[in-house]
Amino acid sequence: MKIGYACLALAVPGSEMKSCTLKNAARDRLLSLTEYNLDALAHLIDYNIRNGILLFRISSDLIPFGSATAKDLPWERIFASKLTAIGQKFQNSGMRVSMHPGQYTVLNSPDESVARRSVEDLLYHDKVLSSLGLGREHKIVLHLGGAYGDKTQAKARFISRYRELNPSVRSRLVLENDDRLFHIGDVLETAGAEGVPVIFDTLHNSANPCDTSVSDADWIRRCSSTWLEDDGPQKIHYSQQHPDRKPGAHSESIGIDAFLKLYHQLAGIDLDIMLEVKDKNLSALKCINTVSNRGMSALETEWGRYKYSVLEHSPALYQGIRTLLKDKSEYPALEMYHMVEEAMGSPLLPGTAVNAAQHVWGYFRNSASESEQARFQNALGKFAAGESDLQPVKNLLNRLAKKYNENYLLNAYYFSI
Repeated sequence: MKIGYACLALAVPGSEMKSCTLKNAARDRLLSLTEYNLDALAHLIDYNIRNGILLFRISSDLIPFGSATAKDLPWERIFASKLTAIGQKFQNSGMRVSMHPGQYTVLNSPDESVARRSVEDLLYHDKVLSSLGLGREHKIVLHLGGAYGDKTQAKARFISRYRELNPSVRSRLVLENDDRLFHIGDVLETAGAEGVPVIFDTLHNSANPCDTSVSDADWIRRCSSTWLEDDGPQKIHYSQQHPDRKPGAHSESIGIDAFLKLYHQLAGIDLDIMLEVKDKNLSALKCINTVSNRGMSALETEWGRYKYSVLEHSPALYQGIRTLLKDKSEYPALEMYHMVEEAMGSPLLPGTAVNAAQHVWGYFRNSASESEQARFQNALGKFAAGESDLQPVKNLLNRLAKKYNENYLLNAYYFSI
């Protein structure tokens, strides 16, 4: 089983994707952005490999305007060596990747122009994966599309358009249930007609259920029969509901107990779990570290990234985790993450936030200029007095971390959560 995350990572400097507006999408600009994004992807993949994350979704924005303005640019030839090197990283590590076109890729649209653009977008996504030298187990995830007042006709239109797709695209395509229109029963029916693998999305099923008497684990078992050997292991999407937003909105982080409840129900099933969550790689590492004994060094590394975020919420839990990790004979991953979750769920109090900011400031105290010292004290004073929020303080500390190359801080979560 592989556990991964989608597209972007937190606290991984140099992994950010860049784009531009359509009016600035000249040939040289697009090629420059593509080169930058490929280098960022390579850096992000190195991070994933170092941290044992072997499931990943590549951003559709890798090639800006890839299915439109950049469609005829020979980026796959110009950057062939970079693409080959990245593909080799995937293959050597055993990492499985996917792509997921956005909401405007609607294959079953009754508007022929929308359908044509959707086909172009699917061709672009297949071109990215093929240019990386990846086989058909590396998938393109798609929703059925719109209902347009008649779900039966909409499903039939999808099948008709699917049959006309390029064979390489068809070999990669998988269908996912959505949170408003097509529930998992609709998807299984439509996919079954064409032998398309089905991804079960837990949160979408919660928001748009087919049959509430059927458990997630049972739906996952039903979907397993749609995956053939050449498709690779079955894949699911797992996410949790944000407590303060509309149904279907992803949570900020994966609550480990709820994840483990489903994980244990899936024992014996060979599948990969893509987490869809706001804190991306942080939740992926939480789940991986909890279900696999990766050794104390893995927990200590992760604690080093969390510690100032925990400190600003709860000095008591900060000390509690430090004490917990002193016993090298145990592997207390679940206990550590319980304490991290408790801390991050605690209200941010000015006194504890100031204390954490001063700890971070200690990295620059001896190197910062007088004006930088004055700006920090001024920003911190305004926050402590209730005249501003904490973000200006963190923004200043982040700029200083970059200026003074404090990589420990830049790779920590203090500036990201």
